[in-house]
Amino acid sequence: MFTLTRQNALIVLSGIVLLAFFLRLHNAGKYGIYFDEKSTLLISQGVCLEGANQKDVFTKKYFTPQEFWAPKTIADFVEANIRGDIGNSPSYYAVLWAWMEVFGLSDLSMRLPSVLFSTFTVVLLFVFVRRHFKSDSLALVSSGLAAIEPFFVAYSQMARNYSMSFFLTLLATHVFLLIMEQVKQSPHNKPVGLYISYGLIFAISVLSHYLTVTVFLCHGIYALFYLRNRSAWFTLAGTAIIGLGLISLWFIFGGGKYTFQTLAYQAKFYKNIAETNPLGSPFGMILPATIPNITKRAVPIFTDLFIFTNGLGSALIGLRNSALALLLGGVFTFLLHRSLTARTPQRPVWLQVAPTLILIAGMPVYSVVPLRFLVLSAAVPIIYLIVYHVLTKTDSQQKRLVLLMVLLTFVPTFFLLFMAWRSGHTFGITQRYSGFSFPYVCILIAMGLKQLVAIPRGFSLPVAAVLAVQLFFVAELLGHIYDGEQGKYTYFEKPRIENPYWYSAKQLEQQYAQGDTILYPNMKRMIYDEKIDKTYSPVALLDAQLVNVYLPEKATYIQRIDPDERDKIVLVKGNTGQKITIFDLKNVRY
Repeated sequence: MFTLTRQNALIVLSGIVLLAFFLRLHNAGKYGIYFDEKSTLLISQGVCLEGANQKDVFTKKYFTPQEFWAPKTIADFVEANIRGDIGNSPSYYAVLWAWMEVFGLSDLSMRLPSVLFSTFTVVLLFVFVRRHFKSDSLALVSSGLAAIEPFFVAYSQMARNYSMSFFLTLLATHVFLLIMEQVKQSPHNKPVGLYISYGLIFAISVLSHYLTVTVFLCHGIYALFYLRNRSAWFTLAGTAIIGLGLISLWFIFGGGKYTFQTLAYQAKFYKNIAETNPLGSPFGMILPATIPNITKRAVPIFTDLFIFTNGLGSALIGLRNSALALLLGGVFTFLLHRSLTARTPQRPVWLQVAPTLILIAGMPVYSVVPLRFLVLSAAVPIIYLIVYHVLTKTDSQQKRLVLLMVLLTFVPTFFLLFMAWRSGHTFGITQRYSGFSFPYVCILIAMGLKQLVAIPRGFSLPVAAVLAVQLFFVAELLGHIYDGEQGKYTYFEKPRIENPYWYSAKQLEQQYAQGDTILYPNMKRMIYDEKIDKTYSPVALLDAQLVNVYLPEKATYIQRIDPDERDKIVLVKGNTGQKITIFDLKNVRY
């Protein structure tokens, strides 16, 4: 019989980490960069979107890669961050710049930090749970869930700040709990190193993504409930003030000083769309922030938080089917509760088959996607098992920790909903902005799964079978992510191709000869606000910029923007005037 010793736990963890790394690395460099990643690429090189800090390059009729790659200053990086990401995530861009200085510039290299941070999150989650919940089995199940969580996998393959922010906020919660533990054990001894670490992680986290403040808000709420040491309060307050001081430097002297101005403009801009053209804007569906509209957008956010309800958001629109599924799940859970709380251990024979019959009773009735509603039925007893485990299998200290896990699960999303209501539009209600919750959700689900194996088989086997069905849906979702076509996480209605800019650069390197000229598209650029968008050029330069990023820095290829072309990158041979189409970017700019 397998015994979960500390050594065996580490062996199992190694397998989980290898699985997590494989799932994140698979196809990570296959597809071309989408718009946010284009911003990431240019910002990390100190290049402003549309060339605001390259006027000396693009105001001339002809330019070269060598001119494009002229050395950049800190001011260039700051301005690129302002124009490309409203001054958000400077710590992430600093990490990415250092990474690519060492490992080179490619799509895979650009995404690898996200792959690694996401994998580190799986490892850190094991450490976190084992340290604070004192359970190797719970730690392994939690990290195993994080390893296969589609949300983590999807964002690990994007060159954006999210995976780094998820790791940092989990690390911050770990250090925060260590501080709370030290204060309880030794009220008069200050863990100075932990306070310093917490303050630094706080500053770096907020500068990796501003919305990480929701995690630290949860820490503050938890401290209000349970911290009764005046000295510790003063020290934590001092730590927060120092951290805010470090962050304020970015808002006073760096790109952050434009953040609030831009956010205010965006709030008005998207609110206007919500009120005038909610269904037909180029930014997708943006609805007025009424309670029904906010609820409609919030339902899939909450269901996708939990891996056992992932994908149920669309199914819940069918109210009659949902009501029946929840009713059957409720009956199943009632029988389960009676069984677990019965005074005598004897259970009637009918309880061996009745739970299964109850779960599948709705299958002939559900009018659409019956397996989805079967999963919804099973979600009710799983939630019950989480609560049962917390109430009966945890001590008072662990119950306090569970409260923190619940806060961290729901507060970030409720913060988004509040901000949407305050702004008057639903544009910002999206999973990635509250993705800091996922590690803590994994812990709660792990508690339910741990309890599942301890209940009578008449109840555990049908629930386990339904979870296997949901695991199939999760695997299907991962397949769509790898195919680059999952709209929920990758924003694409059709699969992407390999990076057309990298391909074009390699073709130009092979075919360019002295005397040739490279022509780039001159696609009309949308300018939404003259005050915010002060770029001098009335036309889009992005295609030319992105090809030049992949060209050799010392190259002297003659290039210009073609005033008559909208989509094609063309090489004009100098000796014959022949025009060779290097790439047609129509419908592949993403």
